[in-house]
Amino acid sequence: MNIYTREDIRNIAIIAHVDHGKTTLVDALLKNSHIFRENEKVEERIMDSNDLEKERGITILSKNTSVMHNGVKINIIDTPGHADFGGEVERVLKMVDSVLLVVDSYEGPMPQTKFVLKKALELDLRPIVVINKIDRPDERAAEVLDEVFDLFVELGASDEQLDFPVAYCSAKKGIAKAELDQESSNMDPLFDVIINNVKAPQGELDAPLQMLISTIDSNEYVGRIAIGKIERGSVKKNQQVALIRKDGKISNVKVSNVYVYNGLKREETEEAKLGDIVAVSGISDINIGETLADKETPEALPFIEIDEPTLSMYFIVNDSPFAGKEGDYVTSRHVRDRLLKEVETNVSLKVEETESADSFKVSGRGELHLSVLIETMRREGYEFQVSKPMVIYKDVDGVKHEPMEYLTIDVPEEFMGAVIEKLGPRKAEMVNMTSALNGYTRLEFKVPARGLIGFRGEFMTDTKGNGIMNHILSGFEPYKGDIPERSRGSLVAFEAGTAVAYGLYNAQERGILFVEPGTDVYEGMIVGECSRGEDIEVNVCKKKHLSNMRSSGADDALKLTPVSPMSLENCLEFVTMDELVEVTPKSIRMRKKILNSEMRKRANKRK
Repeated sequence: MNIYTREDIRNIAIIAHVDHGKTTLVDALLKNSHIFRENEKVEERIMDSNDLEKERGITILSKNTSVMHNGVKINIIDTPGHADFGGEVERVLKMVDSVLLVVDSYEGPMPQTKFVLKKALELDLRPIVVINKIDRPDERAAEVLDEVFDLFVELGASDEQLDFPVAYCSAKKGIAKAELDQESSNMDPLFDVIINNVKAPQGELDAPLQMLISTIDSNEYVGRIAIGKIERGSVKKNQQVALIRKDGKISNVKVSNVYVYNGLKREETEEAKLGDIVAVSGISDINIGETLADKETPEALPFIEIDEPTLSMYFIVNDSPFAGKEGDYVTSRHVRDRLLKEVETNVSLKVEETESADSFKVSGRGELHLSVLIETMRREGYEFQVSKPMVIYKDVDGVKHEPMEYLTIDVPEEFMGAVIEKLGPRKAEMVNMTSALNGYTRLEFKVPARGLIGFRGEFMTDTKGNGIMNHILSGFEPYKGDIPERSRGSLVAFEAGTAVAYGLYNAQERGILFVEPGTDVYEGMIVGECSRGEDIEVNVCKKKHLSNMRSSGADDALKLTPVSPMSLENCLEFVTMDELVEVTPKSIRMRKKILNSEMRKRANKRK
């Protein structure tokens, strides 16, 4: 067989810690290669396509695009930076021949940088290091480069990987340099580094087809679209091919259309060959990790093993008194179908049926992974309830093991004591402490994953919003012992009705309220956090009885403490084992699992 090299193509992925500028860098490359018309209005962070990505400023799903430079097509995949979406990163690295490791010129390598780099080095890829944000007034690019080198050494990089090329960028300004002191007005130096250092795809062009499916997309007109890189041979429109499942079963299918990427668009093509990243349609039941191969000589490609989920929670059909009032999809069939559809494209998610037809156990990579799914479903019109997230334990030789997180905290020195004190009972063990810059100290801990549930909210309060925390799964270790639950109880609505100022005024002496006047409540709904360690029932619907001595206008004088709205993440962190979060397209409420006060008391006595 002849080995063929495609000099006209380079395949790269962009990896980095969250917020180090991957998506902005892709924008700069796209603009530099004149993909857009002169008068076309271009949004910021073009690649973050769904609403949640735009609002949170994070990438959740990996995206494909391509740019042309001097006759060479560069396929670029933008990957997520959050550990919770690590499944996305692991998959797409199978499609590329190198990675751009983007590092902030001030923050340096962060926990996620380490995670994504480790995955790339394990796959024997040779990274290109891009020091981004060199326009920051506090940049320290030279030091950061040394820190990146140390990280490569720590992760066991080979000599070839240690000899990595470097480029310096300000993605925001759209400039790149090969040396820090160079003058530059565009991104060309980075393009040159990519073309000169990324291996061109090599393989057998005239051999039978092999293509591994790494991502699934769907389109209302053509149905499921499978995306992957052609490892060998070529694929044509309307070709009959073999689909090899993960369990080894083979079925004959027909590829109806083949698409290649041009800028942000997919374009139909008659034929694609070795080294192309393509999308194919027409195969309705194709899944991630399966191989498309030649019909006569079907040979499967190995698929990367995805890390196990670490957190699980129950998705339950909504049975609160307000059920069905705000959502379009409320039945167990609706919820089940939607969750099973999610599993097809979200590889690190796992959905299991339970003994109850109305409850499904959903496991994922972390709180963010699960809360993004909940938020997405809620925006699509689904209404359901979820339980408190629980960590997934493993049995290793008869010993209970639990997931451990590597936690990195950057915090001003004055808040250091409070943070360390809070992490003590959560079974955190300090691993490292270094003084970072500008009065910030970096603390590094190993902490059980369950110790971090509900920690972020406290952390932001304790550091007055000045702390930065990042964490990443570091593996499983023997169970570390009990961790105390939330120390305060809940304020629970005593009856159904509408909350009024008078009732809320009397209730606020008992703790912190979550609801405002005019909010509809039901018996058993959580309306606040109690200042003591027990649950207290309050009547927030209680009106003042009028008499000829008191006027109704006196209510205006009641001073209510402003309510801080509870986000979905806050609610998931707040609830305990006997509480649920009710999620609808319009509201997020918290409630007791048993709504009736008498039945709740009986259940607690039985405990």
